Amino acid sequence: MPVIRNALYLLIGLVCICLNAQEYDDKNESLSFLSVLEKIQTEHKVIFNYERSIFEELRVSPIPDNLTSLEQKIDFLRTQTDLVFRFVSDAIITISKPFKVCGYLIDRMTELALEGATISSRTSNAVSTDEGYFEILVGSAKDTISIRFIGFKTIAQPAGTFNREQCAVIKMIEEELVMNTVLIKSYLVKGIDKEEDWTTSIDYTEFSLLPGLIESDVLQTVQSLPSIISIDETVSNLNIRGGSNDQNLILWDDIRMFQTGHFFGLISSFNPNMTQTARVMLNGTDASLSEGVSGTISMRTEQEVNSEFEGLAGLNFINAELFTNIPIGSKSSLQVAARTSLDDLARTPTYQVYFDRITQDTEIENNEGEVFNTDETFSFYDVSLRWLYQMSPKDLLRLSFIHNSNDLSFDESGNFEEVTRTRESSVSQSSLGLALDYERQWNTGFNTRINLYNSNYQLDAANADVVQEQLFTQENRVTETRLKIENMHNKPSWQLSYGYDFTETEVVNLNQIDEPVFTRRDEEVLREHAVYGQLWYNNLDNGWAARGGIRTNYLEKFDKVIVEPRLSVRKSINDNLQVEVLGEFKHQNISQIINFQNDFLGIEKRRWQLTDNDSIPILRSKQASLGLTYRKNGWLLDGQFYYKNVDGITTQSQSFTTKYEFAREKGSYEALGVELLLRKQINNFSNWLSYSYIYNTYTFDSLEEIDFPSNFDINHSVNLGSTFSNEHWNVSAGFNYRIGKPTSIPVEGDEIVDGDINFDNANNNRIRDYFRLDASALYKFKISKTFRAEAGASIWNITDRANIINNYFRIDEEGDILQFSRVSLGITPNVVYRMYF
Repeated sequence: MPVIRNALYLLIGLVCICLNAQEYDDKNESLSFLSVLEKIQTEHKVIFNYERSIFEELRVSPIPDNLTSLEQKIDFLRTQTDLVFRFVSDAIITISKPFKVCGYLIDRMTELALEGATISSRTSNAVSTDEGYFEILVGSAKDTISIRFIGFKTIAQPAGTFNREQCAVIKMIEEELVMNTVLIKSYLVKGIDKEEDWTTSIDYTEFSLLPGLIESDVLQTVQSLPSIISIDETVSNLNIRGGSNDQNLILWDDIRMFQTGHFFGLISSFNPNMTQTARVMLNGTDASLSEGVSGTISMRTEQEVNSEFEGLAGLNFINAELFTNIPIGSKSSLQVAARTSLDDLARTPTYQVYFDRITQDTEIENNEGEVFNTDETFSFYDVSLRWLYQMSPKDLLRLSFIHNSNDLSFDESGNFEEVTRTRESSVSQSSLGLALDYERQWNTGFNTRINLYNSNYQLDAANADVVQEQLFTQENRVTETRLKIENMHNKPSWQLSYGYDFTETEVVNLNQIDEPVFTRRDEEVLREHAVYGQLWYNNLDNGWAARGGIRTNYLEKFDKVIVEPRLSVRKSINDNLQVEVLGEFKHQNISQIINFQNDFLGIEKRRWQLTDNDSIPILRSKQASLGLTYRKNGWLLDGQFYYKNVDGITTQSQSFTTKYEFAREKGSYEALGVELLLRKQINNFSNWLSYSYIYNTYTFDSLEEIDFPSNFDINHSVNLGSTFSNEHWNVSAGFNYRIGKPTSIPVEGDEIVDGDINFDNANNNRIRDYFRLDASALYKFKISKTFRAEAGASIWNITDRANIINNYFRIDEEGDILQFSRVSLGITPNVVYRMYF
């Protein structure tokens, strides 16, 4: 026994010695944390940013030999120290100690604790207790802490703005009750939805792709919807349900825009990186809106303060672009976007195709005798800015600014008696808009909004005639100022809104010749006051939704009152079938006219003109429609039948190029139409077929033919397409077909009478049908943890079909009739590369 006891003592002693030795060895093997970092920096060519004094005493175990990658070594250090490692870039890593943020969440109105709110940071998550208490670890004062609770506005702000010394009381605000939720998701493709408020919306944060496009061009995108086309293939000349382009109300952050395109209409002048959403309203328009007797397209930038710094830089065959969001503290953010054409650096094939298209049959192409053109230059740019300031949880201030410009110039030269004379001709088009918007949320069910904007548009041309040694100057300028005050009451099943709207519009037209001296300047001002009210009722239990409103307008100059009722009703028959009825009365005080086809060098012939309530009447419209929507198992069938009447049009506003080109008469048009959309979603594919039929006729009592087809009478139009979309790829292809537009032709065998072209019955013929096949693809990928990118390509008009979009006739010096035609873009490829940061 003593032997065994002694053996046990000896064994226990040896174990203790071994344990002590092991403990001593482990301690001896621990290394300085800073020395480990220096070794990693050398091996992996990276830089660690940290405050040295914090980590001087810190020791860690040696990194095992089997951990070879940078990520593995950092994970090993993170588990030993609980430090926060953040990759600023592939070569720069910041290290910081985590710290705690805590607080108590309560309802601002009731001051009751909010249990179950979700609090998250970059590195951890937490949930509030029954007392509203939370605590969360963050790695940096710059980390964003997000607090979310159902029914309340999300709070997102840097951790450094929270009080570290004590747990602060944080008051959360109920989310405003808004009834315009999504009715049909992915109405056409991802990002295009049909809303509860009877509008079609486009959300470019979710948007996938459409055939032939690699840009989120709003005015190109809307042409995929039934009954919205562009007869001359420009975004500045959209025809909605048979109307002319000037009958469309285009808004950008509630600023009315009188110029909508670059390249004088071929691409949108609204920067796609700045425009976050767009809404299309064709009928049953909200009572707060006026003008736009054919339709309204309203674009909006981001509406909430964005506390994350982000941006992008991009390049395609047309322009370079830049966008950035800059947080300014925790309550404010600034967004800036800009685009500029590339012609100063290099003229790409795509740029040349666009340039040739806008200068077809204009003075830049056509000269007589010994006159020739040189030094042809064209450029465009746009700049937009949006500043948001959350003055308090209840007060939001928004400032919006936009400026865009197009400039074309060329030298016109000629040899006269062995002397060369050269003079410059030019045409420029620009817009400038500024808006200030203030919104006050008095409580969860009542808010007030005040909006003030000023919009300026200017079109200038200097037309040099080297033969006559004459300079012809033209100018068209529009200035509009608007003040709108609106109140809105929200309840779970109804919404009441009412307000006051004041608008002052000034239009200036100038024509001037230097030799012999001639000047004509017309300036007109029109002021309009309006009050409106609207009630929106929505009962989800029985499937009813109805919105009715009335707008009363007073035109000071004419002492005229115009009353406009609006109505929208929808009824769900069952889970799959819905029916809706829409109706509206609207008016419009300004329109575009064409005096002569060679106005503004023939590049931009249209000039804005205010109504005089006589030769240029106030446009008045009436519209009614009946719609049916069926959806099931990924299938969607949406149909609309509509009737539309617009009175007060003039021949000058209807783009006549043949018969009645020089007429100055007023009249009306009636449009009867059907729109159909069939869409099927299969996994990542969205396939659609849209068809529109319209019967559109003019009535001009003073013309030879009182009733005849409208210039926009496109009886049949078809759009077929398919889009594939996943995490990395967006691929789309499709075709557009429509019947040719009406035109007039000379009487065969009796083409000229008394020195003028003798046309047959007005619009009794049609140009060739329009057909276009397009495709596009976009690939998205990550460059690093900080940077991501996308690259894409598109082809417009793959078949290179020469689609005729217009024709006209002239008598030459020999007395013969010559026919001229304007054709659409030929095959037009484009590529894009964007990098996001």
